[in-house]
Amino acid sequence: MKAQNRVFSAARWARSRDPAAATGPARLDRRTKNLVKRLKPGDVAIIDHADLDRVAADSLIRCQVSAVVNAAPSISGRYPNPGPQLLVEAGIPLLDDVGSDVFEQVREGQPVRLDGETLYLADAVVAKGTRQTADSVARDMAEAKEGLSDQLRAFVMNTFEYINRDSELLVDGIRLPELRTRLAGKHVLVVARGDRYHEDLVALRAYIREFKPVMIGVDGGANALIEAGYWPQMVIGDMDSVSDEALLSGAEVVVHAYRDGRAPGLPRVEALGLEPVICPSDGTSEDVGVLLADEAGASLIVTVGMRFGLVEFLDKGRPGMASAVLTRIRVGDKMVDAKGVSRLYQSRISGRALILLAVAAMLPVLALALTPAGKLYLGYLSLALRQLWYWLTGLL
Repeated sequence: MKAQNRVFSAARWARSRDPAAATGPARLDRRTKNLVKRLKPGDVAIIDHADLDRVAADSLIRCQVSAVVNAAPSISGRYPNPGPQLLVEAGIPLLDDVGSDVFEQVREGQPVRLDGETLYLADAVVAKGTRQTADSVARDMAEAKEGLSDQLRAFVMNTFEYINRDSELLVDGIRLPELRTRLAGKHVLVVARGDRYHEDLVALRAYIREFKPVMIGVDGGANALIEAGYWPQMVIGDMDSVSDEALLSGAEVVVHAYRDGRAPGLPRVEALGLEPVICPSDGTSEDVGVLLADEAGASLIVTVGMRFGLVEFLDKGRPGMASAVLTRIRVGDKMVDAKGVSRLYQSRISGRALILLAVAAMLPVLALALTPAGKLYLGYLSLALRQLWYWLTGLL
């Protein structure tokens, strides 16, 4: 996919920079989704992210980083992950596979300089790696595609194993906890922070305005709703990528727990003084959000940012993604995936054409205003508008 089709200004900003070198304060974290919370434009992001996925790359681009330094290989060859290609197309330098020692050599906030295949701290060399280009990424992606059949085979086997172990999910669904949010008979919008979530939320504005669905944010999906101008009515997940603002927004908080009762996100929620609902279930938090809506009697479930397809499942990097297959089988009759809806229709009318059309429409009006009859007509129109204004203000 071409970067120019990704309609966010961060990519256009990145292309305007000199790709030969990059400087900026270093920001480090081994978990990319934690790092993007504190990145600012011009920062050099130092990560440890093997097989850089699409969602992580999108987040880095949106943060307008000046460069990305990856301690791990961005394309391991396991499958054709699209993250590096998105970074390169956006004009963001990517220094790859520099080794984990970079986390010992560089401290948070120190000014660093990326030049070619070398990362400098002042004049000292702190890391060397492979500078990814469009050609190198294309070559690595082609090689990775050759092993995709093995990954498909492994995923299918994992799915069968999951079905054999948890086939009751197809029959009984999940145990519905006691919720204060009413979902029965309503449309429900379940938002995860996946591919094109921002563009798809914008494209759904008319639907949201007309049907007023109950909004469920899956972890960082709650932040996505707030960024789009909405407030989630429910937040579901293990609470590792949702902000305190979203948790304290008044939404009902549902902590996704394991079948044995362990809930890694519970301490954080309780530390904020909240009383969450616990929902034990296998699979991902995205699946829990959809299954809860189904069990609670939602009439329609619209999903945004959900992973769909083998590459996206592999991007997630969890064996539990097999549960997504079962979830779609169980809820398929009432589930609508809005992925890519922003690309379903793209207006072919340019802004310039609209301006010319408006000017053309105004010309007859201006010509009429210069005639005696036109002046009389405009006088009557002004009087009518003034009377309408007095009537409206009288109502208030």
